[in-house]
Amino acid sequence: MHSLLPMAMRLFLLFFSLMLFAQVHTAAAQAPAPSADLVLGPTAFPLNEYYTISFRLRGAPLERYSAFPDIEGFKKSGKSSTTTTRIVNGQTSAELTITQRYAAFTEGSYVLKPFSMKINGFTAASEGAVLKVGPQQVAVVPPGGALQGIGLLDQLFGKPKPQEYVEPQDQAFLAIVPDKQRVFVGEGLHVGLYFYLTPQDQAVLNFYNFAGQLPGIIRQLRQRTVWEESFNEQEVLPENVTVGGKPFLRYRLWEAELYPLNAQPLTFPAVELQMLKYKVAKKPASGLDNRLEGYKTYRSAARVVPVVSLPAHPKQDQVPVGAYEVKEAIDRTTFRTGRTFAYTFTVEGEGNLATVNLTAPPTTPELEVYGPEVQQTLTRQNGRVGGRKSFRFRLVARRPGPVALDTLFRLVVFNPATSRYDTLRAGLQPVVRGEEQMATTFRARIDDPYYQEALAEADSTLRPRDAYRNVRRYANLVVVVLLLVAAGGWWQARR
Repeated sequence: MHSLLPMAMRLFLLFFSLMLFAQVHTAAAQAPAPSADLVLGPTAFPLNEYYTISFRLRGAPLERYSAFPDIEGFKKSGKSSTTTTRIVNGQTSAELTITQRYAAFTEGSYVLKPFSMKINGFTAASEGAVLKVGPQQVAVVPPGGALQGIGLLDQLFGKPKPQEYVEPQDQAFLAIVPDKQRVFVGEGLHVGLYFYLTPQDQAVLNFYNFAGQLPGIIRQLRQRTVWEESFNEQEVLPENVTVGGKPFLRYRLWEAELYPLNAQPLTFPAVELQMLKYKVAKKPASGLDNRLEGYKTYRSAARVVPVVSLPAHPKQDQVPVGAYEVKEAIDRTTFRTGRTFAYTFTVEGEGNLATVNLTAPPTTPELEVYGPEVQQTLTRQNGRVGGRKSFRFRLVARRPGPVALDTLFRLVVFNPATSRYDTLRAGLQPVVRGEEQMATTFRARIDDPYYQEALAEADSTLRPRDAYRNVRRYANLVVVVLLLVAAGGWWQARR
């Protein structure tokens, strides 16, 4: 009997554990997947009531969301948030609703255009609606007893007092950030306009009319003495950075790569950005937004970047500036005299590729050079601008032996990292085989009477470029006249 009791206890504990595991597993399986959707308010309402647009987020905490749409004829009039928590079979689920209120200016019919919002990683879309704002409704006066009841409540609990708001301190700032303290003429300078704020500042700061402010800011930052490579406009998203040992969120508002054309310093004036900043209620109340919308202007500090002239070069005045290297390509492995082969000289690296040019060397009796065909690929990524520029030449060797390409194709560049000039040279040395061939030239036959007479009467007088075009025009006119005469004779013959 005593031996059966521990066995029964073990079976009971095992059964209880299995039941508990099944409940937890079932609850986890029934946990709703995160989702987000939009909810529009009634489309017909009086002038003294708000129109509302809400979004609901289920199954996940709110991280970020895009701005509510603007409605023509309406003014945004504050937001409210509601959190609903449900517990079903031991499973807890939360639903957050953020509601934007809109106040109409006048009565009439208005169109809410289709729009979408991003909530966390979800995109919720709406097809829009037609809103009809009616006359203002007059409040119905209830019987005296009801008013007396409200008065009694006011006497018991006191009338609700208006909320008091305070403006919280923030650590946000606007900054113009160049990646170098000074640059050489022609050297690339990356400049970015950034807005920094702490993670705590997100609750009280938001962008205001950013698309309308940015063009004016960029116009102030433009430089007249540079070659500019602008980065493609992209969505403004926060980046996690550390400033002074503290975590910040950095928003990249504008960036460009600038290449100074002369030694004039680059001067960036102070610019201003207006942001929405909310005041918070001293005593938050449930069911209210507890925030008051306001504005704050942030101003950046002016920056000046000195530009240094390049050291004098003994042979060249215009020299590309950058960190470059050479890549070569040739289209065949065997070379014969009189046959064409293609050679490609490619410059790769960071710098202003627009200033990289390679001209064809002069043609000699030993080698004919044609081209180049130029192809350029530019890449803007991670605050860097670079790429490759290829020069493709066609060569015809007339004599056998090695072709010294290093003496034909060379490019002098200035490396700002070492502050020295470098010469990029060709490294390939193809060996041409076959018999020596002379370049084809035109020679008249001495025994031909036509050439004898033409050469005797030839002179060096310049002729108009369209002389042969006029001859062809007159010849065509003569042919047309002859055809008309022939047609007239044929018609007379038939009569």
